[in-house]
Amino acid sequence: VRLLPVSKTVPEDRLRLAIAAGMTELGENKVQEAQRKAGNLADLGVRWSVIGHLQSNKAKDVAAFASEFQALDRLKVADGLERRLQAAGRALDVFVQVNTSAEDTKFGLAPEELLPFLRALRSHDALNVRGLMTLAVFSDDTERVRACFRLLRDLRDRARDTDPDLVGDGHLSMGMSGDFELAITEGATVVRVGQAIFGARPTPDALYWPGLFPDPPPGESTSHASASSESV
Repeated sequence: VRLLPVSKTVPEDRLRLAIAAGMTELGENKVQEAQRKAGNLADLGVRWSVIGHLQSNKAKDVAAFASEFQALDRLKVADGLERRLQAAGRALDVFVQVNTSAEDTKFGLAPEELLPFLRALRSHDALNVRGLMTLAVFSDDTERVRACFRLLRDLRDRARDTDPDLVGDGHLSMGMSGDFELAITEGATVVRVGQAIFGARPTPDALYWPGLFPDPPPGESTSHASASSESV
């Protein structure tokens, strides 16, 4: 299982220490934060993965510095990335995001949209499909969380049965700080872990996952503390 450390809001001096300790790649939700850190830490040769929703007008930025994008769910974004990557002579590893919880607040393709989307990506030569990504439901009910992970695994398997080339290596990026152990038992090959490595963030989860978390009452911690729903 590949561990992707998620460094959102972590200061660059701490990241330098983490990289010195052996980290070779980092994940970020917000493109601007990722691009700034990538520039300031360029001397360290870190591989950057953008894991958050991407507006089409930011495709040029991701194409310029990232090695991986884990939240692809729109052809408009795929087209924008393809144009920029072709112009730069670069390629980008991508994961296709699926909304396995059927929540309106989450991005990602509906399960029934996955196969047509994967087929459409065949014409994008600069995008290397590595697998699928999802965010499980934020719940203390572990069976509901597991169901999201199982669905992603089943979708991967069905796509492979249809055409093994559709999902590339067939990786499953699922599981964060609060649920990565569940994800691994359900077949995760990539887990995105932030707070369990770097500690609680000083900023609320709502900044990075708009609509998913209510603002905390005054005096309460801004980190989402549920055991099965701790964000990244």
